[in-house]
Amino acid sequence: MMSVLPPVRRDRIVAELSQCFKKEACLHTRDSFHSKVISACKQQRTGTVGRFKISKVIVVGDLSVGKTCMINRFCKDVFDKNYKATIGVDFEMERFEILGIPFSLQLWDTAGQERFKCIASTYYRGAQAIVITFDLTDISSLEHTKQWLQDALKENDPSSVLLFLVGSKKDLSTSSQYALIERDALKVAKEMQAEYWSVSSLTGENVKEFFFRVASLTFETSVLAELEKTNARRIGDVVRINSNDNNLYQNTKKNKSKCCQ
Repeated sequence: MMSVLPPVRRDRIVAELSQCFKKEACLHTRDSFHSKVISACKQQRTGTVGRFKISKVIVVGDLSVGKTCMINRFCKDVFDKNYKATIGVDFEMERFEILGIPFSLQLWDTAGQERFKCIASTYYRGAQAIVITFDLTDISSLEHTKQWLQDALKENDPSSVLLFLVGSKKDLSTSSQYALIERDALKVAKEMQAEYWSVSSLTGENVKEFFFRVASLTFETSVLAELEKTNARRIGDVVRINSNDNNLYQNTKKNKSKCCQ
């Protein structure tokens, strides 16, 4: 017997493209979804509903930079400063409806300890988005983000994954401290070809907006890739949307050697 999923929460319905945090470092500055995506989704709503779409998002970064707190704030709307460090990996599934199409993010929370790197890296493969996280009060965690990205790209094609650089614990940073580290973070984001955000899991500042942006862009990329791949294959008068491929936002980084030799 086929199980029927409950309706998507009203606050997880996305009708418009979520906007970027800083235009100085974003994947694109368009205000709306691509016209091809809008058209395909409109036709899909009036025809046969395709498969549920799922995109995998991995969240990486040093120990205690706030990866788990950020995910829990978004998925459960809670903040627990006494949480236990992630061992290996954990994940949450968050359901959306984007332009009328069911869509889910698999949010993979990976351990930040060196001794768990090889365990976590086995879960990196097949990501549609990589979220590299650092602590806005700890400049060394920003410096380490390049290594985390390099490790994640060993298991993924750099040309088919979206990159986000996220500074956490904004509430702990003074205005002057934040201005300095954001300047450096924007430079790092541009070098990575990543979109920059800053959030506070304690107050919830920018957390929902950030994950909605991730959902919007991974959804759009997936739909455009499928339309390109199938040359807008039509079944009757309906464009079928049924792939998790991503290749809209191209990055020029070279793939690295395999990790954990």
